[in-house]
Amino acid sequence: MTNKVYDVIVVGAGHAGCEAALVAARMGHDTLLLNLYLDNIALMPCNPSIGGPAKGHLVREISALGGEQARATDRSALMMRWLNTSKGPAVRALRAQCDLHDYHWHYREVLEHCPGLELHQDTVVGLIVEGDRVKGVETLYGLSYHARSVILTTGTYLDGRVHIGNVNFSSGPLGQIPAHGLGENLLKLGFRMGRLKTGTTPRVHSDSIDWSELQIQEGEEEPQSMDLWDKPEVYRHITCGVGKTNLDTHRIITENLDRSPVSSGTITGTGPRYCPSIESKVMQFPDKDSHTVFFEPVARGSKEIYLQNFSTSLPYDVQIEMTRTLPGCREARIMRAGYAIEYDYMDPTQLTPWLETKAIKGLFCAGQINGTSGYEEAAAQGLMAGINAVLRLRGEPYLVLGRHEAYIGVLIDDLVTKGTREPYRMLTSRCEHRLLMRHDNADRRLSGIGRKLGLLDDGRWEILVERWRNTDREIKRLGSTRIKPSDDVNSDLASIGEAPMDRSLTGAELLRRPGVDYDFLSRYIPSGEDLEGHIRRRVEVEIKYAGYVARQERSVKKFERMEALTIPDDFDYRSMKGLLAESLEKLERIRPKTLGQARRISGVTPTDLQLLSLALSVRRRRDGAA
Repeated sequence: MTNKVYDVIVVGAGHAGCEAALVAARMGHDTLLLNLYLDNIALMPCNPSIGGPAKGHLVREISALGGEQARATDRSALMMRWLNTSKGPAVRALRAQCDLHDYHWHYREVLEHCPGLELHQDTVVGLIVEGDRVKGVETLYGLSYHARSVILTTGTYLDGRVHIGNVNFSSGPLGQIPAHGLGENLLKLGFRMGRLKTGTTPRVHSDSIDWSELQIQEGEEEPQSMDLWDKPEVYRHITCGVGKTNLDTHRIITENLDRSPVSSGTITGTGPRYCPSIESKVMQFPDKDSHTVFFEPVARGSKEIYLQNFSTSLPYDVQIEMTRTLPGCREARIMRAGYAIEYDYMDPTQLTPWLETKAIKGLFCAGQINGTSGYEEAAAQGLMAGINAVLRLRGEPYLVLGRHEAYIGVLIDDLVTKGTREPYRMLTSRCEHRLLMRHDNADRRLSGIGRKLGLLDDGRWEILVERWRNTDREIKRLGSTRIKPSDDVNSDLASIGEAPMDRSLTGAELLRRPGVDYDFLSRYIPSGEDLEGHIRRRVEVEIKYAGYVARQERSVKKFERMEALTIPDDFDYRSMKGLLAESLEKLERIRPKTLGQARRISGVTPTDLQLLSLALSVRRRRDGAA
């Protein structure tokens, strides 16, 4: 028993827990971070990478709000690459291959040196609840810690169970100890719980791979950074290999499917749709002759190679046999077997849009306990849960990001509105307004919020303001500088498949042509060459896609009108006549905060929405007359 009452207790120091604890402490509140084992803070049990499409957007948004993940990525990056470069700017994103040890140590050092933040090693086995309010936690060591708010960020540890073929045992990821007791406690408190599954790949010794048989992939030659304030660097400290499975691989997998714990029914949890095991891919796509596998070093100086896209829970002997069918792997030595892990999660529709449980005040949840997968999704939720736990203590309005404002907003809205029965992964296709929420403009969208919360100091803010000034100045310059038609210009245009100029054009007008990029333009308006690369890219996107952006902004205004129609917490759906039974059940269970959120609930029809809108109008008139 400890006498101190913390402002915030965070349970679990994974990617969500680290962000939650840091932001709560940085906002000036006494915070306790409890973890099973202090040496696995910010563990990367799956692939050692951060970013990529949608995920990279989340990391940039975390950075813009004042979070830590982007900085941890830059400090540990071994290689960075832009993905989806052949597609539109809305889906382009940066991905970093990280040193998992450096990533862990960055977070640990920052946590240990953060004023107002305490780190303790212990296992939380239950919550202290009085009435409908959380008061603290109880631990395996027999201690009680009291707090005004508690944030659960338990990852895949809640009653974790690892499966390798017919062998299964109680465990967290990578052989870590699991957390028992808390999941059962949540069930007793009345929360709807479920089981999910995720998995990881075999790790192979680098010296046992013939790298000459693989396609080699290197990082970008241009300096990059994930964080908005870190100085861009060239990250080419390692190379990765790329190979493919083949018919022999698929034959071995098919012949041994009866030994898979998924096929045998030993595993009951639902696995990730967008990151399936290799045996799932072979079963689901029998006509495919091959699947791409990436050979990724896990750390500087380590011989361990992670086989991205080769996740499996087949028996160890089968893993050896199928791994040795991959190119360069005839003599491959497995250092760690691949495995599947089952764990408890909470139905996220039991949460508010600010990630507080509806049943118990002051209790917040973030990360994989909410049904998500991925380090980035977890960190984004952790940051938001930490911010909102503090805002609750202060009696200030919660921070709820809209679907038109941030990928973080889409992520949380999907969870609390639709729920999930499989590990949820953030995708660009989930975002209706993705051209407005690009990787390159996260600072302009969200840094004002981070500044208002006190998470961005004067120095960082001034750097952003100067960048925005330079961007606006360059857009204005290109809009007023004219280029006259000439034989040289038209010859260059013809070489890239563009029509010749028959009149003078502004730089902006020329840049709007599909084949014209900033490098082409700089031949004729060279004074923009001293601009930083990221500013040049942003200027090009903002000019080239201005019409599409304006169209999406008009669409957002319609969206905002529906979001403005709030639904009272005590609204009686059963008093409405004409609602479908399915709609009534879901509206009662989820209790949406706005008409817009109600519209996004699966099964709620346009007719139901019309009835609800009418009932809300009647309620507002009645309340106004009272």
